[in-house]
Amino acid sequence: MISTLGLDSMFTTLAQSGYDTFLDAFTSSGFDGPLTPKTALLAMLLAFTIGHLIGWVYAFTHQGLSYSQMFTASLVVLPVLVSLVMLLMSNSLVIAFGLLAVFAVVRFRNVLKDTRDTTFVLWSIVEGMACGTQNFSLAVIGAVFVFIVFLYLRFTAFGGRHRYDVVLSLQLIGDLVGAVQSHRDILRRHSNRIQLASERKLTDSGLDLSYRLLLRDPSRSNELLTELESSDGIENVSLFMREDESEI
Repeated sequence: MISTLGLDSMFTTLAQSGYDTFLDAFTSSGFDGPLTPKTALLAMLLAFTIGHLIGWVYAFTHQGLSYSQMFTASLVVLPVLVSLVMLLMSNSLVIAFGLLAVFAVVRFRNVLKDTRDTTFVLWSIVEGMACGTQNFSLAVIGAVFVFIVFLYLRFTAFGGRHRYDVVLSLQLIGDLVGAVQSHRDILRRHSNRIQLASERKLTDSGLDLSYRLLLRDPSRSNELLTELESSDGIENVSLFMREDESEI
């Protein structure tokens, strides 16, 4: 039977070994040894984690209508691809110039309008360079890892933000107090989230309002439109199905 003192010594040794490994990984100034599959996998995994953090920060802090889910997803993939590029070069100036030359030719001949397209072009070039320089293990590890990253982004819909379903505009006339109360009651019955986008006072004792709504059931938006149009003091009701952020 193993004594308690022996178990304590074993756990202490394992903890010290793990601590030393952590320090070696995060205090080294650069790559100074032979490239192994474990090193390549660790580098790409760390790049993926940091890219994930960058994507979260971008999605959380972005404001306005120019938000793009594809760009946000590309922020996760690009650090992985760049780490794969640096592993492939491994201080080789010849490979670095060759990679830049191939990418420049592809970029010159093709106009890429989507950041996601750029990541796939870069991925293809890096894999070709890895195979051409006979870094077969790095080519396979990189291909599998990046493939898994893209699958993860696809099935989790990373970077997607669904905040609003429709944009509603209407005019209130006559008894503004009663019209305001009645149309707000209708909006609360049909919506989970209501945001007043704009409000404009009309010259003839009217009020022009615009809302962004997250509907309880988007398929029943016509019922909301009909109920508003049949209410007293509400005119010029229009409903546009759209998301809060547009892909640009």
